[in-house]
Amino acid sequence: MAPAQAQSGDATRVKRVLAIIPARGGSKGLPKKNVMPLLGRPMMQYTIDAARATPLIDRIIVTTDDEEIARVARECGAEVPFVRPNDLATDLATTEATLQHAVLWMDEHTDFHADVVVFMTINNLFRRHEWVHDAVERLLADDTLDSVFVANKTFKNYWRRNDGRFERLAGDIAYGSRQAREPLYREDTGIALATRADLIRQGIRVGSNVDIVAVDDERTGIDIHDAYDFWLAELVMKEWPMDREL
Repeated sequence: MAPAQAQSGDATRVKRVLAIIPARGGSKGLPKKNVMPLLGRPMMQYTIDAARATPLIDRIIVTTDDEEIARVARECGAEVPFVRPNDLATDLATTEATLQHAVLWMDEHTDFHADVVVFMTINNLFRRHEWVHDAVERLLADDTLDSVFVANKTFKNYWRRNDGRFERLAGDIAYGSRQAREPLYREDTGIALATRADLIRQGIRVGSNVDIVAVDDERTGIDIHDAYDFWLAELVMKEWPMDREL
């Protein structure tokens, strides 16, 4: 695909968009989950397909330490240009460090120097490719933005424990009917996040000036980490797939 054209003032600049999908091999909650068949397809296929359906994305790479995952990722249409270092494939390795390594590796070993990074996870299956496209498009169209990500609207009340006492978050939002209340937004960067690549190079996943692709779809809350999550995702995908409105 050709690099994306983005308008900036009077000049049209070519910006390179790189999608990065992490997929380490050491999942403890659900071993081999990234390549497990879900309705006859490897689980990672759904995320790779969503990236491939976004014309603004120029290249799609999977960062993994596992040979089987790498093979399946290539079969699904993604690139696996390197083996992720072991220190970035532990339970404590951060997403920020993993993304940073991928971008810096591409800078050092290829002639592809990304302007925008699109982060997507395999355990978040319930996305529409239009959401991915929207996140990238908004970031390309507005040079003042650092990041654009998908977030689910919620009308629930959230509390945190602070110095031994519970306090309500966003306490300025008055109680009332769902229809009349101001929503909160649950950050779902695993569904789709577009961020300036220079921030990723600094180890920053989400910048300070953001825009949100707001969705109202409870399916986005299904995050696959164990056997129950997988069972639920398969059931919902079979009975109520994303092309069926709630």
